[in-house]
Amino acid sequence: MKFRMGELFSGPGGLALGAKLAGFIDNTGEKWGFEHAWANDFDKDTVETYKLNILHDSDADTVFCEDVSDLPIGDKSILPDIDALAFGFPCNDYSNVGKQKGLNGIYGPLYSYGVKVMKYYQPKVFVAENVGGLSSANEGYALVKILEEFQARGYHITPNLYKFEEYGVPQARHRIIIVGIRNDLYEQGIHYHVPAQTTPDPKDMRTSQQAIEVPPIPINVPNNEMPNTTKRVVERLSYIPEGENAWYLGIPENLRLHVRGAKLSSIYKRLDHTKPAYTVTGSGGGGTHMYHWKENRALTNRERARLQTFPDNFEFIGSKESVRKQIGMAVPPEGAKVVMEAVLKTFAGIKYDSVKPTEKLQLKNLEKGNTPILKGLGK
Repeated sequence: MKFRMGELFSGPGGLALGAKLAGFIDNTGEKWGFEHAWANDFDKDTVETYKLNILHDSDADTVFCEDVSDLPIGDKSILPDIDALAFGFPCNDYSNVGKQKGLNGIYGPLYSYGVKVMKYYQPKVFVAENVGGLSSANEGYALVKILEEFQARGYHITPNLYKFEEYGVPQARHRIIIVGIRNDLYEQGIHYHVPAQTTPDPKDMRTSQQAIEVPPIPINVPNNEMPNTTKRVVERLSYIPEGENAWYLGIPENLRLHVRGAKLSSIYKRLDHTKPAYTVTGSGGGGTHMYHWKENRALTNRERARLQTFPDNFEFIGSKESVRKQIGMAVPPEGAKVVMEAVLKTFAGIKYDSVKPTEKLQLKNLEKGNTPILKGLGK
C-alpha cells in the first residue's frame, strides 16, 4: 500500500528521504511505502536540492518554491489529495538558541498551515516535527495550543521527544515529533506507538568519528570543500582539547574570546570522537561551524551531512553557507525513517518494539502557563 504524501516546509528532503527508506514488503508480499505527491519550501536552493535528490529532477512541477501563505491549499487541481502529511514547521521561534518568541514570532504561527491541510485533505496520518524548545515556548502555552488544534481537526495525537542519538543517529539531536492518526481510523484499531530506541546505551551510540571516517569520505564527493580558516582561529583551536569550547582555561589570554555569557555554548567547540556529535545547526557566525576533534578546522559540509545521516551521493545545491543552512535545518533521514517505518507498520498491523511516549508532552498532562511541567524537555 502506498501513502501519497504531501509536505510543507520540506527542507532539502530529510523527511522525504526517511519516508523513502521506510518502505518494506510484508509477509503477504504487499509493498508498503510512501510516494511523493507534492511539496513546498520557501528557499530556492533548498527546493533545487529536493528536486535533484528526492525526485531526480522528474515531476519538478510538484515542488512549489513559494511562501506557504501563497500555496493553493485546498485547490486539488494543483495540490491533489494525499494520504499522509509531513511538515517540519519552522523552528526559529521555538529554539532554545535565541529569543524563543514562539507564537508571537514570524515563524511561530506557521504550523497553522499544516492544520489547514488537515482541514481540506483529511489525510490518514500526519507527522509534524519541531525542536525540543517548543515545549517551553510562551511558557508552555504554544505546545498546548498546537496540540489542541491538531486534535480539534479530528486526529488522535502522539507527541514524543525523540533523542536521535538513541536511534542510531551520530548526533545529540532532540526533537518533538507529533504523529496524528485520523480519529475514524484510530477507532478501527490503527494505534501508533513510539518505536523503541535502537541504541539507548551510550556505549552503543554511533560516534562522530565513526560517522565521519567509516567509511572514509570519497575523493571528489560533493559539498566537501575544506573551510577557510584564519591563522588566528587555527592557533586558538590548537589549545582546545576535544569536547571543549572557546572558554577552555588553557587558551592563552591573547586568543581568548571576551564575550559575556555563553560559556556553555558550542562556540569553537570541538567534537568528542568517542561520543555522538552535538547538534548540527544551520546558522550562526564565527565559532559556530562545528570543529573537528583533532584537526584545527571547522567541519566540511559533507562531514556535517554525515552527522545528519545524509548519504554521500545526496548533493546539496547552493553556496557553502546555503548548504550549511540546508543541512542544519533538515531532519536526519535515518531518524525520520524510524518514525515513518513505525507509521507504516501501524497501518500494516505489524507489531514492533515500542515505548511509552514522553509523559509530560501528552495534552492531558499539560497545563497552560505552567513552565515547571515542561522544564528541561527542550535541552
